[in-house]
Amino acid sequence: MSHPAGPNAAGLRRDALVERLTLFSLSGPALLLVTMTMLVPVGWLFWLSFLDDAGGFSLEHYRRMLVQPSYGRAFRITFEISFITTAICILLGYPLAYVLSQLPRRAANICMIAVMLPFWTSLLVRTYAWLVLLQRQGVINTWGIKLGLWDTPLALVHNLNGTLIGMVHIMLPFLVLPVYASMRAIDQDYLKAAANLGASPTRAFWLVFLPLSLPGLIAGALMVFILCLGFYVTPAVLGGGKITMVANRIATDIELFFNWGAASSLGVVLFVLTGMILYLASRIVRLDRLLGGGGA
Repeated sequence: MSHPAGPNAAGLRRDALVERLTLFSLSGPALLLVTMTMLVPVGWLFWLSFLDDAGGFSLEHYRRMLVQPSYGRAFRITFEISFITTAICILLGYPLAYVLSQLPRRAANICMIAVMLPFWTSLLVRTYAWLVLLQRQGVINTWGIKLGLWDTPLALVHNLNGTLIGMVHIMLPFLVLPVYASMRAIDQDYLKAAANLGASPTRAFWLVFLPLSLPGLIAGALMVFILCLGFYVTPAVLGGGKITMVANRIATDIELFFNWGAASSLGVVLFVLTGMILYLASRIVRLDRLLGGGGA
């Protein structure tokens, strides 16, 4: 006896279509918001980058970036500072996250409040606080001279040193949080098994714990690096105009020269480079593990 597969299949397809339409209608407001706040501005940015001063289509802004050394210098400084900041955050953040992951959960949660405390203060306020601490007559130089650690004020601000100090302070929690989550997700039975097989604590860390925590470390490092590429406030305040990153160059093109085309082309190039970095990272480690910071 044959079953009426035709009507049932048609009904299933109809139900699936209704379900997809329902999901689309529910997500419609969110899609509209993303389109208006992200896709439209980015599309407008791309469009402006291909217009000359007369409003015609031109590649002049991109050609200028290849000809004028100042643009290449801005990109070089941006990537150098981003890389150095990420490296320092790894050196400081990974041991801190490891110590927190070995504490009892209640004590670790209390310590995590201190890690997240900077999020409760405006980035601009934190940057100017570092300016007060690091300037020639600031707290650090004053105490250092009084304690006899050095005789003359150190140049801690309005240079690369001050910029790195401020950016590391701001970016450090973005690395600690995913690394800590990745370490907490590691099953301690793996380390016990390594010890039962004769591995010392140091060897168990390098061969078992570190590889399992790498997804969280890569996720945190990638997040820090990407965020550093677009930094503006900290280099502008602590760099004192001597540190010109891409975001600062974009602001200069708009505020001083009112050249939206040049600023847009810089934004487009930085956007494309950021996308390429994310793509290469996804080829090395699955992007869902990067975003989730999974440990196992």
